[in-house]
Amino acid sequence: MGGKTVRWTREHLLIALNLYCKLPFGKLHKTNPVIVQVAKRMGRTSSSLAMKLCNFASLDPVQQARGIKGLAGASKQDRAVWAEFAERGDVLGPESEQLVHDLFTPDQTREVDLVARDKVKLVPAATMPTGPTESIAVVKTRRGQHFFRQAILTAYGVRCCISGVNVPELLVASHIKPWQSFPSERLNLRNGLCLSSIHDSAFDEGFITLDAGLEVVLSKHLKAYLPQQALEQNFVAFEKKRIRLPEKLAEPDPDFLDYHRKHIFKG
Repeated sequence: MGGKTVRWTREHLLIALNLYCKLPFGKLHKTNPVIVQVAKRMGRTSSSLAMKLCNFASLDPVQQARGIKGLAGASKQDRAVWAEFAERGDVLGPESEQLVHDLFTPDQTREVDLVARDKVKLVPAATMPTGPTESIAVVKTRRGQHFFRQAILTAYGVRCCISGVNVPELLVASHIKPWQSFPSERLNLRNGLCLSSIHDSAFDEGFITLDAGLEVVLSKHLKAYLPQQALEQNFVAFEKKRIRLPEKLAEPDPDFLDYHRKHIFKG
């Protein structure tokens, strides 16, 4: 099948948008092995897929704020899918993840991982299936969680936005408004922060927060344990320091951070 004659269906656009969320801007080129592999599975050329990713970059407000324009050829269809994703990410996130998954494997115990950026990996599902009767809802939830994690880690350059730790296995796609209490915001990328495991736990427990300027604030509860070398290295060293900002899509929502300061932070 010739790549140039393949029509851009909604499914193909969702796969491209999923890929856009997981690759840094500097990797959106036709020779990127991930783009080459995904395009081949889609029956497209890597050039056409790379161009579509750059079209999406032109619609990303975070990229626009950074002065990055992408390509100016975004179609009406591109804009419609982008707007739908912004409005219904909780639905389109898992849907796009399922489409990418099915390109590479029918195995429901595996997930497609692109955090390595230069290759497609199949990894064990974080929550293993319960058996052949596993519900569609459970699979959808798992796909959504997997998409959220990869998109958040990529947005922050696969580094903790506080400490700079860049070991993927030690990083968490943390929720600003809690997962359990706010199901409608679970897959909202603006409700995510890339944090190391220790900073994720501290954030969830309200030991730390971010002020309106995105600077780290320590709680009195945490400071009560000082002096302590580990705390000084992991927390005091970053107090009043601005976090590393995301490179795309996932700029933290000020209202979500305000909620965290008022309802979770231990003051």
